[in-house]
Formats: sequence, C-alpha cells, structure tokens
Amino acid sequence: MTNGQTMHTLQGSSQFPTTRWTLVIAAGDPHRKEARSALVSLCEHYWYPLYAYLRRRGYPSDQAQDLTQEFFVRVLEGRYLDRADPEKGRFRSFILTSLKFYVADERDRDRAQKRGAGMVEQLDFSSGEQHYQREPAHDETPERIFERRWALTLLDRVVEKLREEFVQHGRPEHFDRLKGFLLGQSDTPYAALAREMNMSEGALKVAIHRLRKRYRELFRQEIADTVADPAEVESELRFLAAVLTKK
Repeated sequence: MTNGQTMHTLQGSSQFPTTRWTLVIAAGDPHRKEARSALVSLCEHYWYPLYAYLRRRGYPSDQAQDLTQEFFVRVLEGRYLDRADPEKGRFRSFILTSLKFYVADERDRDRAQKRGAGMVEQLDFSSGEQHYQREPAHDETPERIFERRWALTLLDRVVEKLREEFVQHGRPEHFDRLKGFLLGQSDTPYAALAREMNMSEGALKVAIHRLRKRYRELFRQEIADTVADPAEVESELRFLAAVLTKK
C-alpha cells in the first residue's frame, strides 16, 4: 500500500432484515427448513455458554457434554420452541430457560438412549473443556458465568466475521496488525505502525476509525440475530456491556 492511501473495509448494511431468531420463533412448523437451519446456526455458535453453565452447576465434563448435546437434539426436534416468547424474544434467555427445564426433566427420569444422530454437528467439547478450565476459579454463579460467556462468545463471533471480511479482500495481515486497536490491547504508536504498513499516520487513523465503525455495525447485527425485535438491540447492548464490566 503506497504512502497516503487509505484502507477501506467492507461496507455493510445498517438495516435489520428478518433475523435467524425471528425466523425460528415465527415458524410454527419446527420442520420448516429455514427455521431449522437458523436454529442449528445459533446452537452451534452459542453452545459453549450452556456447557460452562452446566460445568459451574457441578456436572462433570462427560455428563455436561451429554446434557448439552442431547439438549440441542431435543430443541432441534421442536421441543421447547413453544416457550419462545416474542415479547421476551432473546435467544439468550430462551435457551438458558429451556436448558433448565431440560435438566429438571432429566432428574426425574433416566436419560433415554441418544437419538437424532446427525441432527446437529458434533460439538467441539475438547476445546470447550480446555476453555472452561481457564475460567476464573472464584465463586461465580452458573447464571453469571453463562451471561459473561454469552457476551464474550458474541464478541468473538464479531471479531471473526470482521477478520473474514479482510480475508475476502486479501488483507488478513492488515487485520492482524490493527485488531489490537480495535480491542484496546495495542500501545503501538500510530507513527511507528504507519511506517511499518507503508502508509501515512493520517491514513492509519482513518483505517482504524473505519475498522471500529464496521465492528460496531457487525456487533449490532450479531445481537439483532439473537433478539426477536430490532427495538430490543439497544437494551441488549446495555445488558452485555454491563455483564462485561461487572466484577
């Protein structure tokens, strides 16, 4: 990149179309292809907070794995979807409440032989358990660890989406250099980094500004995918910010 040039990030729509979660709760037929695809996507992206919740509840890793996997099979079979309340249509709230019902049901009967093979991809529990072992050891409630893990999983999703956009434009190294500024983890002087990237300091500042703007757009879009109404995005933003700053 020549000196003085600016760096452009992929522009995204600021509009909120029908979201994955809106599609799920609006679909009366759980076998509807679009609804099931949307639910599979949400489950695969956000299973870890539930696994961490179960581990913090005291379940050993193998039992937490079984419960998480079988729970998602039940959900994908259409169980619990009738409890999805459009008035409180946050996927975060629905999925944790449904898990609590499921665990309570399982206490009242022996777990049936696993069904629905192939209904959901095998979850990467090995990495999940490694991740859980790095969780803070202090006495944190299961609900609190679920909320914090939900927020951090969402942030990770947004960062990965942003990186994918840079990869699509053939500039993954640019993202790797700039993401520290995005996450507030870089103390590299602008002037030094601009020289390394062969661009002016002004162009670097513009690039970082655009990166942060795109990050905020993707963050809002990701949240919108997990609520029933775009009007709920702001309250969910405030909730997640509070969760991440709470000590």
